[in-house]
Amino acid sequence: MKKITMILVIIAMSTSLGLAKTPDPIMIKPVNGDMTPIIYQILEEAETKDIQLVFEKGVYRFMPDYAFGKYLDITNHGNGYKRIIFNFTKFRSVSITGNGAEFIFHGQAMPFLFENCERVKISDLVIDWDIPFTFLGEVIAVNEEEGYRDIKPFRDGFSWKIRNGKLEFPDIDGFSYSIPGSTLAFDPSEKRPIHGAWDIHSHPRWVEKLPNGNLRFYEFLKHYPPVGALLSSKGDREHDRYAPAFDFKTSSNIELDGIIIHHALGMGFLFERSENIKLIHCGIYLREGTNRVISSTADATHFCNCKGSILIENCRFENMLDDGTNVHGTYVEVDEVIDTSTVRVKLMHFEQRGFQFATPGDEVWFIRQPSPERGETAVVRNVKFINDTFIDISFNAPLPAGLKPGDILENKTWNPEFTMRGCTIKNHRARNVVLKTPLKTIIEDNRFSSMMSSLFFRGETFFWFESGAVNDVLIQNNTFEYCAYSGSEHAVLNITPRLGKTFDPSLIYDRNIRFENNTIRTFGNRIVSADRVDGLTIKNNKIIKTFGIPELYPNTPLIELTNCTNTVIQGNRYEGDCETKIKADEPSTLNLSVGHNAGF
Repeated sequence: MKKITMILVIIAMSTSLGLAKTPDPIMIKPVNGDMTPIIYQILEEAETKDIQLVFEKGVYRFMPDYAFGKYLDITNHGNGYKRIIFNFTKFRSVSITGNGAEFIFHGQAMPFLFENCERVKISDLVIDWDIPFTFLGEVIAVNEEEGYRDIKPFRDGFSWKIRNGKLEFPDIDGFSYSIPGSTLAFDPSEKRPIHGAWDIHSHPRWVEKLPNGNLRFYEFLKHYPPVGALLSSKGDREHDRYAPAFDFKTSSNIELDGIIIHHALGMGFLFERSENIKLIHCGIYLREGTNRVISSTADATHFCNCKGSILIENCRFENMLDDGTNVHGTYVEVDEVIDTSTVRVKLMHFEQRGFQFATPGDEVWFIRQPSPERGETAVVRNVKFINDTFIDISFNAPLPAGLKPGDILENKTWNPEFTMRGCTIKNHRARNVVLKTPLKTIIEDNRFSSMMSSLFFRGETFFWFESGAVNDVLIQNNTFEYCAYSGSEHAVLNITPRLGKTFDPSLIYDRNIRFENNTIRTFGNRIVSADRVDGLTIKNNKIIKTFGIPELYPNTPLIELTNCTNTVIQGNRYEGDCETKIKADEPSTLNLSVGHNAGF
C-alpha cells in the first residue's frame, strides 16, 4: 500500500512540475495560399499547455487578415492593436522545429508572441516579408541651392505611390507611411551606410514625379546624400516600429538555434522581463541576391529588464536600422511620494508606456540626485498600475529619507549576466553592442564593423531612461575593422553616461571595464572615449590606422579620459600617425597608469 501511495505521489509531483508526458508533435505541411487560418486553428484547439510544432521544409505564406488580434504594449516599439500570426500566450512550453522552412509574411503582421512561457525551443526557420516596409532609391541629382534631390526609385519588390504631392509607402492593405521619415544613405557596392553618413528625418514639402519616372523631393536638408548613393527610408518615428519578429514577454529558458530573419517590421528578437536566453547560429541579414539594403527596421536583438544568463554565440547581424544588441534595464522617475512606504513613479519614454517595471518581490534601487550612485534598496510589496504611464509602488520597508520627485528607481532583481562570442555584426546603422547591466559581461572573439561606436555604454536619465551602470565587463580577443564612420563623432569603445541636468556630471557611473587583446583596424583616430569610469583597463591591444579613407575627425586623440579614476593603459601597440595618443583631464590623471606601450 505504501509503495502504491509513493508512486501516485511521484506522478502527481511530476505533473505539477511540468514533467508529464509531452504531447505528440503536430506535423505541418505548406499549402497554397494563406497559412494563417491553419495556424490559428491549431493553436486555438490545442488542449494542452505544452505544444510541439514540426514544419516540413517548404515555403509558408502568412496574411494578417485572419490573424489573432490583441492590444500590446511592446517596449521600444509602437503600442497598439497587433495582428499576431503565432500567438503562444496560453502555453507553458513551446517547441518549434523548422527544418529550414521559410515563413513569408505580408503586410502589418507580428510573427511570434510568447507570454509567460516556461520553456521555448525554436530551430531552423527563415523569416521574410514579400514586400519590405521600406522605400529605396538611387540619388541621381542634388541641388542644395533650390533644396531638392532627384531619386530613381526601386520598383522591383517594393511598393509605393505618389499621391497629392506625397510619397506613400509601402501601400499595402490600406496602410502606408505618408512621409519618408527616418532616412539613411547606403553605399551601393558595399550595401552599408555611406562613409560620413548622417541620419535624415525627411519630410519633403512635396514630391514630384518627373517625366522620366524619377522622383524629385523638394526639401532643404542639413546634410545632403551624395549622388550615386542608395537612399533608404522607413517612415515616421511614431509608426515605423510595428512589432518585432519575435517578442518574448515574462518567459524563461529560451533557446533559439538557426533562425534567420531577412526582414522585420521592428526588431528581430525582443526579450522583455525574460530569463535564461540562448541565441545560437542565428542571423539577421539580407537574402543573397536581393536588391534591398535593410533587414530589420530596428535592433537585431534587444533585452529589456531580463535576468539569469544571456548567451549570443556564432550569430550574424547585418543591415539593421539600429543596434546589433542592446542590454538594459529601465529607470522610472519618482513623480510623487504618497506615504512613508509608497511612491508614484512615471515611465518617461513614450516607447516604455505600459512596461512592467516591477512586481511584488522585486528588489529596487533608489537613486537620489545629484548622485547617480545606486543607494538603498527595498523589496516591492504591491504594484498598482494607474495607467500606462504612472505606477504606484509600495515597499516592505520605509522609503529612504529625503526621497523626492525627480529621483529615480532601478530594478535590481531584473539584470542579466551577458555573453557574446563568435559573432559578426556589420553594415548596419548605429552601434554593434550597447551594454547596461551591472552583472558579469563578456564580449569575446567577435568581428565588428560599426557606423557609430562599436561598443557603447550609456545608462541615461535624459531621453531613453535605460539603466544602468556596469560593474564587471571583459572585452577581449575581438576584431574591429572600419568603425565609427558616421558623420557625427564616435569612438570604437565609447563610455558616455547621459544623465539629467540635476545629476552631478563629475561623479563616477560605470566600473571595471577591461578592453584587452583586441585588434582594431580603422581609418580614424578615436579608439577609446571614456567618461566617469572607475577601473578602466586598456591593455595589450593592437591598433592599426588604415589609410586611403578620408578621416572625419583628424584632430581627435586615440584615448580620451574625462572624470575617470584608476585607469590602466598598458602593453598596447599603435601603428599610425595620430599626434595625440592620450588626452586626460585633471581628475583622470590622478590615478592613471601608462606603460610599455609601443607607438605611443
